[in-house]
This record gives sequence, structure tokens and C-alpha cells, in this order.
Amino acid sequence: MPQGAGTDFSPDEADMRYGLNLPNGAVDPATLAEFAFLAEQAGWDGVFLEDYIVWQGDQEVETLDPWIALAVMATRTKRVRLGTLVTPLARRRPWKVARETVTLDHLSGGRVILGVGVGDTVSTDVSFTLFGEELDLRKRAAMLDEALEVLVGLWSGETYSHDGDHYHVGGVKLLPGPYQKPRIPIWVGGGYPLAGPTRRAASWDGSCLYRHGSHYLTPDDVRDLGAYVRKVRGTLDGYDIVVGGTPRREDWQEEREYIHSLEEAGTTWWIEYVPPDDPDAMRTRVARPPLRAG
Repeated sequence: MPQGAGTDFSPDEADMRYGLNLPNGAVDPATLAEFAFLAEQAGWDGVFLEDYIVWQGDQEVETLDPWIALAVMATRTKRVRLGTLVTPLARRRPWKVARETVTLDHLSGGRVILGVGVGDTVSTDVSFTLFGEELDLRKRAAMLDEALEVLVGLWSGETYSHDGDHYHVGGVKLLPGPYQKPRIPIWVGGGYPLAGPTRRAASWDGSCLYRHGSHYLTPDDVRDLGAYVRKVRGTLDGYDIVVGGTPRREDWQEEREYIHSLEEAGTTWWIEYVPPDDPDAMRTRVARPPLRAG
């Protein structure tokens, strides 16, 4: 099972990292680039975009292509990690994603993290329903697993062939390979403790799972997840457990205590979500420092 991508932020080398998750809508690309710059100045360690064709099914929200927006964001930053939380690979061609991620990885000097998942499970997600995409979650999950295999094969820089149930690659070499060695890290999202997403996440470089039914992972959830990953992989070295994806609570001290409890349980990244809003309100949220637990 593919494991062990290179990342500067492995949990045995650094304290917990803090990232912002931004919508790929509501503001223009230049403003997203400004947000990335402000986040870096404020001390955030990563800035990640959602990946929707129509932002959360709301056709009244202006929606941007995340990869083009991330490219602009890379030109305004030097340190923060960049990527998606998450890209639904079941509605993307893996060879196109291979080109997009490698291009961004070179442009950013090796700062890309790819978050993946099956996509929103509600039947109202028009990014699936209005474009003839696969709606069956089991089939989407199978497509995701196969697409990840194809993606890593195409990142290898070697001639790659694949003949699967959903994707076919007829002996092709894609150059250049990723800037990061051996490859770009992959985080896997989905509902915890559902068997499929949890197994998939343990097979790659990190989990960005949410608590199925309530969203918030508890410290006990993190400890149980860490034990499962260690059992599957034999070690937690180099593996990221990513928690969050919700806006900051009104009670900042309560939020800080919650984050601290997650760090003690083994969380390596905390992600704060900035929902779409008036650009000035979003700018204020982006420019404030993370609630570091230490």
C-alpha cells in the first residue's frame, strides 16, 4: 500500500501545525492570494481551498477553480503549505490532477499537500448531480481508490500503464515528477469511524477525517485513530492526523483548550475554516493568528 511521502512537517519533527481552510468561492483570485499572504504573515502553517464546481451547491456563490487560485496564492507566499481539503477524485481525471498538482508543487517549491475524498454525500451537491457524475457512494469510493493508484503511478516519472475498472492508462511517462521526494503527501477525508474512509486514510500520508454525525473529533477519537494507523502502518512517524474544518468558536479560550486536548492526543494539524462572507470580514479572520495550544 502506498506510504511515506516526503513532508517537512512530520509529527516527530515539529509541534502541531495550524492551517486555514478557505472556500473556493465568494471572493476573486487576487483576494484569495492576498488572504494567503496575510495568513503567512499571521503565523499560519498552511492555507487550503475547498474543491467545488459550484460552491456547496449554491449557484448564487461565485466559484473559482481551486488549482488556478492556488497557483496565484503560491506566488504571494514563501512558507505556508498549500492544497485542497478536499478534492473529490471521483469527478476528476487523475491524469489532469497529476499535472495540476505537480505544476503547483514546482511553482511553490514543494509546498503542496493533496487532500482527497469521495465528495459531499448529499444528493443536492450539484457539482455531481447536474453534470452526470457518479452518485453511488460505493462506486465513488472504488473510483477514489483506483484514482489514487493511478495518480501516484503518473507522479513516478516512469512509464506507467494501468487497466482498471474505472481508469485506463496506456503506457505513458509524465515529466516532470513532483518537486517533493518521493512524492506529494496525500491526506484522506471522510467520516470517522466509518470503515472505508478510516482504512483509506491509514493507507496514505494523513487523515483529515471528521466525526461522522457530529463533525467534531474528540481526543479519544484521535487516540483511537492513532492506534489504528499504528497497527496498519507499524508506526505513526511521518503521518499526519488533521482535525478541524470548522469556524472558530466565539469562546476563544474554550477553542484553545479543545485544540490543546487534541494536540495531547496526537493531532498534528489543526484546521480552522473561514466561511464565505463579506471580504473584509474574511480578511479579519484570516489575518488573526492561530490559537496555538502551547
